[in-house]
Amino acid sequence: MSSTLAGLLQVGLLFAALAVVYRPLGDYMARVFSSAKHSRVETALYRFVRVNPDSEQRWGTYAQGVLGFSFVSVVFLYLLQRLQPLLPFDFGRGAVAPGMAFNNAASFVSNTNWQSYVPEVVMGHAVQMVGLTVQNFVSAAVGLAVAVALVRGFIRSKTDRLGNFWVDLVRGTLRILLPMAFVSAIVLIGLGVVMSLRQGVTVVGPDGVSHTIALAPAASQESIKLLGTNGGGIFNANSAHPFENPNAWANLLEIFLLLVIPVSLTRTFGTLVGNPKQGYVLLGVMGTLWSGMLAVIWWAEAHGLRPMEGKETRFGVAGSTLFADSTTGTSTGAVNSAHDSYSGLGGGGTLLNMLFGEMTPGGVGTGLYSILVMAIIAMFLAGLMVGRTPEYLGKKLGKREVTAAAVSILAMPTVLLLGVGVALMLPGTSGALNNPGAHGFSEVLYAYASASNNNGSAFAGITVTNDWFQSSLGVCMLLGRFVPIVAVLCLAGSLAAQKKVPETAGTLPTTGPLFATLLGGSVVLVAALTFVPALALGPIAEALL
Repeated sequence: MSSTLAGLLQVGLLFAALAVVYRPLGDYMARVFSSAKHSRVETALYRFVRVNPDSEQRWGTYAQGVLGFSFVSVVFLYLLQRLQPLLPFDFGRGAVAPGMAFNNAASFVSNTNWQSYVPEVVMGHAVQMVGLTVQNFVSAAVGLAVAVALVRGFIRSKTDRLGNFWVDLVRGTLRILLPMAFVSAIVLIGLGVVMSLRQGVTVVGPDGVSHTIALAPAASQESIKLLGTNGGGIFNANSAHPFENPNAWANLLEIFLLLVIPVSLTRTFGTLVGNPKQGYVLLGVMGTLWSGMLAVIWWAEAHGLRPMEGKETRFGVAGSTLFADSTTGTSTGAVNSAHDSYSGLGGGGTLLNMLFGEMTPGGVGTGLYSILVMAIIAMFLAGLMVGRTPEYLGKKLGKREVTAAAVSILAMPTVLLLGVGVALMLPGTSGALNNPGAHGFSEVLYAYASASNNNGSAFAGITVTNDWFQSSLGVCMLLGRFVPIVAVLCLAGSLAAQKKVPETAGTLPTTGPLFATLLGGSVVLVAALTFVPALALGPIAEALL
């Protein structure tokens, strides 16, 4: 069987698996966030933390809950790393340095999972399990909660309430992420992913020298790092490590896991708004952009001068590029190949996936609320063209709504481009680059794009362990995550306060190909107008050399 045919078979199996779970999982998530009943475990938890689960919150209070919870999480995770020598299973690895501890805390709380350290050398199992793995769950649940709050803004009328953040957080964690992660971890163990509390195993090599091969509780973290579109590896090689991703079947399952929730959330949206076709349109746009970028990256790598450079032989070009397209399109950031070794066009494709702004199909929750914000921008543009007030799902899009949407869309490019510009002006930046010229610029651009988009993957040709990179990338992660969230919640509050307006002959249908084309074109147009000058200095210039 040719490598191309094998790759197409993998894509076909992936599509089939996603199609099978799309409707039941999407509808299940809709029931989770619309049910008025609380389980006994949830009720006991609410009582313990003194939260009234039946009280609902205004958008400002909801946002305070998100920001307050995330701030406490950053502080807790920072202290956990600094106090590592006092914890069990530390293996004498010592306290994490302050700058690195801040970067890690910002990274995992913001669902970025950027790693500037070697996990099996720096992190003990206690910090991995109690700190990083817990954040893999709750940071993804925060994204789910914000997405659901925005959907409530569309379906509610003349109210200032968006639900309860604490209820949404708990339900997303206990009813969706935890059971799915538990089952997928068992399957991963069956496929060969390791699960051990030992520090490592000592082996004697052919040269007679003893070596220690690191071990870790990998399967439990691997499952949620993918399901929650987190991406942080428990080993330095991430999903290229045979203990995290041992074979082609495990590789395909991991790609499925990182896509399944963002894809199925479009069904959740359609179910909650009472019109599944609305979700199909969003899915169609996401899928078209994802497929287009896969074709570009796959073709570029298959026809490059060194197609297997930086790739695992057990995955090949097809399995590597399928993973690369999916991980950068979902803001996951896990990698099974070295993106730094990709061709100019292939590496540029992974970068462009992030620059689309978490919409292809984006992270858990973030993908849905990001493309809904872009839908509002698209309807605003359509309204300008026909000279009437734009509407979307029965809600008028006035100054307040469009302003909130614009802030959400522009926050990431602002943070990203400012970060790149300042970094390149600093005299010490050049020493961090392992490559000169256009590729070196691409490394810096990729690093700040990955941080600002909460992706976490890296070109790996840049050393980011000095204080400037640790601090600036950490700030980009936090701003890139929470400024859009506040804007989205403000938008949700404004939409919920409106009453629904009936459709008229002048209303643009949002379930057909015209709107899908308008939405997809808006995603590409915004990314092009914002980033083409920067891309021209990096991957485009490199591809033309």
